[in-house]
Amino acid sequence: MEGRIRKLTGAYGIVAVLLALILVAVCYNFEGFFPKQESIIDEQTYFAAGVGLKSFSSYEELRDFLIENSRLQGVFPFLGPWDLELIPEIPAYVYGEKLEYSTTNIQVAGVDEADIVKTDGNYIYLISGREVFILSAYPPEDAQILSKITFTNDSYPVGIFINKDRLAILGCKYTIPNIPGYYRYPYIIDGKTFINIYDITNRSNPLFLNDFMISGSYFSSRMIGDYVYFVVSQPAYIVYDTVVLPKIYTDEGISEISVSKIYYSNITDECFAYTTLVAINIQNLDEEPNYVTILLGATSNMYVSLHNVYVTFLSMDGDTLIYRIRVENSTLLCEAEGKVPGRILNQFSMDEYNGYFRTATTKRVNGNLQNNVYVLNMNLSIVGKLENITEAFNEQIDSARFIGNRCYLTTSVVRRDPFFVIDLEDPAQPKVLGYLKIPGFTRYLHPYDETHIIGIGINEDNNVKISLFDVSNVSSPIELGNYTVEAAWSSTPVLWDHKAFLFDKARDLLVLPIQIRYNSYGWQGAYVFNITLNGIALKGNITHLAENGFYTIKRALYIENVLYTISDRKVKLNSLEDLTLIKEIELD
Repeated sequence: MEGRIRKLTGAYGIVAVLLALILVAVCYNFEGFFPKQESIIDEQTYFAAGVGLKSFSSYEELRDFLIENSRLQGVFPFLGPWDLELIPEIPAYVYGEKLEYSTTNIQVAGVDEADIVKTDGNYIYLISGREVFILSAYPPEDAQILSKITFTNDSYPVGIFINKDRLAILGCKYTIPNIPGYYRYPYIIDGKTFINIYDITNRSNPLFLNDFMISGSYFSSRMIGDYVYFVVSQPAYIVYDTVVLPKIYTDEGISEISVSKIYYSNITDECFAYTTLVAINIQNLDEEPNYVTILLGATSNMYVSLHNVYVTFLSMDGDTLIYRIRVENSTLLCEAEGKVPGRILNQFSMDEYNGYFRTATTKRVNGNLQNNVYVLNMNLSIVGKLENITEAFNEQIDSARFIGNRCYLTTSVVRRDPFFVIDLEDPAQPKVLGYLKIPGFTRYLHPYDETHIIGIGINEDNNVKISLFDVSNVSSPIELGNYTVEAAWSSTPVLWDHKAFLFDKARDLLVLPIQIRYNSYGWQGAYVFNITLNGIALKGNITHLAENGFYTIKRALYIENVLYTISDRKVKLNSLEDLTLIKEIELD
């Protein structure tokens, strides 16, 4: 993200900074899209009995609701979480021989997550700027670029899915006014979200099959089987007493989502946005896409299990609203709504297990931060809770991971990181089993095995630290091993993007992109580790630094005994055994 933001120049840079500042006070949310939606069946298909959402009976009712319940009206700048990053200068499928290869680091088995790099073991698919490249990857001596798809007209790919011989590209399309000289507020940003689907039977010549586009910003997505589920957001504008509805763009023209298909709850918020979950079968394009649109406040997070999508919204009182939408192929049914005190950090602070939804939150109470764990049933009613886990002033959750009947939680205050083991075997009575205090803080937790957890964080000297926690003795967890990147300052995108994390226990392999600063000298590349229960050892590093550019490694993957590191301008192939260079491919 830092690399892309640095690309902002001129007037576009000013716009981006302005929008970022405004967004602190505005809100996030997501929204809807898709063709021929008037064929959708009645609301009982979408909302189960007892869910407190209603649909609007008329355009006037929607407008009056926004006027009465939204503090911010008119046009206000809005960008989704992907847009600031993308503003320009302004199961596995095997072909032929079965190969061992790494896949995207995901949260839930069977629920794929879109990423900028994918592999199926024979080919690599990657996003670089406004282009999507397809590379022949294995055997390494034959590795080469086979084709590329270039996006124009203000379109930017943000994530891809691979499903057999189908490539799905999700992206954003938006226009920022070119205003010479001083800027004026407000800016109107024409933002849209698209999904393009290609037949890649012939990797050298991808065949475009279909696309769908809707107004609003891309929020997040998943793929289960042949179905891609994704969420987009559009703020609910009122301009000259006219409500701006979500628009769907097809070859047949532009249409609006009917107000009778927009559902809402009687709440008041700073602003509202249309949040739409879309289901599309990327293998059978004759099947109509399906969607659910909800008008609510600021969207915060999304967690997806094999059968449910959980979407969360921040409320004005600092708590979090949760909606559970059951998914089965193209069927989308909103079955439950609930609320938990506090704010949820990210998707890893949520989990579904044995018929319960669990979440960890941080809430401000009487000026102090309080950390909590809640257990909800499938109706999203709280059935168990563990509140005020930590007593230190202003201590907040840095990372969480739910694994089976355990919750592993880290919080921090003054750069000391309590690592908690929490028992959830009895959903009605969560309890702390033990904790460990160590310097620094941990931002990402990943299971090593049933009794060991990997933690990625920052130590007290502002350097990347890898910890291996032993939780076999739940009442007294220990830091079994650790490794610290020695520098004046260092960081890794794993702290905010889990997809940059490559781990394979069977190979004792851990790879992290690392950025380092030594006073006036900077370095960026990938650190390759050998990680076992005996310790964490640096095996070596790989960089894409070159005389003609600073190429930031964003992802790493392996196929057989070859490690591939990917930046925006290069793919390097190195031996996993000794990291010797095999080949490098310039992306041009």
